[in-house]
Amino acid sequence: MSPEGKRLLNIIILGFGFMFMFTAFQTCGNIEQTVIKNFNSTEFHGSGYTSMAIIYGVFSASNLIAPSVVTVIGPQLSMFFSGLLYSGYIAMFIYPYTWSFYTASVFVGIGAAVLWTAQGNVLAINSTDNTIGRNSGIFWALLQFSLFFGNLYIYCAWHGHDHITDKDRQTVFISLTVISLVGCFLFFLIRKPDPEPVPSEASESLLQAESTESCSTASSPHSGLCTQALDAFVKACKMFVTKEMMLLSISIGYTGLELTFYSGVYGTCIGAMTQFGKDAKSLIGISGICIGIGEILGGGVFGMLNKCNRFGRNPVVLLGLITHFVAFYLIFLNIASDAPIAPEAGTDLQAYITPNLGVALLCSFLLGLGDSCFNTQLLSIIGFIFRDNSAPAFAVFKFIQSIMAALAFFYSNYLLLHWQLLILVVMGFLGSMTFFMAEVLAESTRRESDYDSI
Repeated sequence: MSPEGKRLLNIIILGFGFMFMFTAFQTCGNIEQTVIKNFNSTEFHGSGYTSMAIIYGVFSASNLIAPSVVTVIGPQLSMFFSGLLYSGYIAMFIYPYTWSFYTASVFVGIGAAVLWTAQGNVLAINSTDNTIGRNSGIFWALLQFSLFFGNLYIYCAWHGHDHITDKDRQTVFISLTVISLVGCFLFFLIRKPDPEPVPSEASESLLQAESTESCSTASSPHSGLCTQALDAFVKACKMFVTKEMMLLSISIGYTGLELTFYSGVYGTCIGAMTQFGKDAKSLIGISGICIGIGEILGGGVFGMLNKCNRFGRNPVVLLGLITHFVAFYLIFLNIASDAPIAPEAGTDLQAYITPNLGVALLCSFLLGLGDSCFNTQLLSIIGFIFRDNSAPAFAVFKFIQSIMAALAFFYSNYLLLHWQLLILVVMGFLGSMTFFMAEVLAESTRRESDYDSI
């Protein structure tokens, strides 16, 4: 197999591994608040929103050490052990206790930081400037198939159920745990890519550098690992304050808020709408499928098919912004304002229009399509700008995204729907404007690089 074919195969395996893992985890996140409301045990006092806030809060803080972990043990083992923590969180719902629920949330936050930093590293080292957009799209499309399969299973399993029994819950979460473990073991199929050929002068300097590093490590292996870990941490801190990352931080933060909304809040809102009938809870699965279709379509068109390269990334982000604004407006009209915080029985509060299931599912699709527009372009631009330091760059990306997701899960316990939508609109507009500015800087850097190579 050619070196390029091996890199592409690595990206496909990476995508399938994440697809299996997040078929389990995203489905878990989408239904856990509804499941918790239906627990028969009076000894359990956990909140799905609070758990997700803990996960993303710890996720954010752990991104400061994630590059060091990936540097020391490598991206493959980093993803495997992180995946085991995800599987443990899902398995906890089989026999849930409040203490184990929140403890598992902390561990998943740590694992998530390492997992996504390693993912960014694998994506970058298996891509070139010409293939980073394509590879980002392939990975994103495969990842988002997780929304389709997981939520289809939920719909079939819960169709016709107005109450989720203990047996229903245990059957679902045993299945999700097994699926997650399959994804973990797929990471062992990823192979180290062949190095790219470099000019002779660069090769000599690289050999000298490797020789020096090898001698240093051989004389004191533990010192060498500590130096690598510290160097990765310092790079991440320095990268956080670069002009490009500061500009991108607003749009990254917006994806964190929007992630919370589509992965946890909106499904809960649909399940709480009594106007959608007694099967409203099973509609959470259909909503997730519609989100997944939007994500897959966006990943395929704007990443895998690479149709927008000649126009840059800005038109795709602009389309994502418009798509989200349309979705937010329709959700504002169609869903009751107290739906995110409604009790198990749901809400009878009237929306601005007569609630329409077709409109609700259209909004799910638009949320997924818009999210894929933002995320594929962020993966592409970060992989392009920071290709030589991909692990620290993607750690910073996930640090910003996760801290905003944690904030959103926290306020989702208290804020009515229209206030949550207002926050998303303001952040979406600001994030798009700053992305456009970062893209101008990236294009300027590429032109200067092309000129220097002449």
